[in-house]
Amino acid sequence: MAPRRLGFALAAAVFVLDQALKAWVLFVFRLPERPPVRVWPFFDLVMVWNRGISYGLFQQDDDIGRYGLVLLSVVAAVGLGVWLWRSPSRLVAVALGLLIGGALGNAVDRTLYGAVADFVLLYWIPFFPYVFNLADSAIVAGVALLLYDSLVVEGRRRPSAAGDPADPDRSHAG
Repeated sequence: MAPRRLGFALAAAVFVLDQALKAWVLFVFRLPERPPVRVWPFFDLVMVWNRGISYGLFQQDDDIGRYGLVLLSVVAAVGLGVWLWRSPSRLVAVALGLLIGGALGNAVDRTLYGAVADFVLLYWIPFFPYVFNLADSAIVAGVALLLYDSLVVEGRRRPSAAGDPADPDRSHAG
């Protein structure tokens, strides 16, 4: 499968799965009406409406802020889509697909509910309780893959030591 097709297919899959899971949590399981639900010793389902961005930063309580974040998410997804369209790398395509699907999933939440529906609480790191959703997980994984590509994969593609004759941009004093 071509990288762009893979990336856009993954973006669509993340978006659909994220929205389906949120619909189930909200309207079938009815988590907003329940106290926290223990799933495992380190994992609870708990309803949190995030009106900000990651980690609840920049909370937006009015419609201007809310739709500003929606617009930012859509613009970011379009920009990432252009990058994806041009990318020959499967790894970068996967990363961008995860980012696009996650950004659009959270943008739909803001549009429909006024906030992002977060409900997964992992507290195996006791001092860092973080409530998130599938879209957030996809975004974090996409960023991690882009960092890996940039720091590890790209590093392997670059010419190595100084003075490499294959690198015409290096000056050779001598």
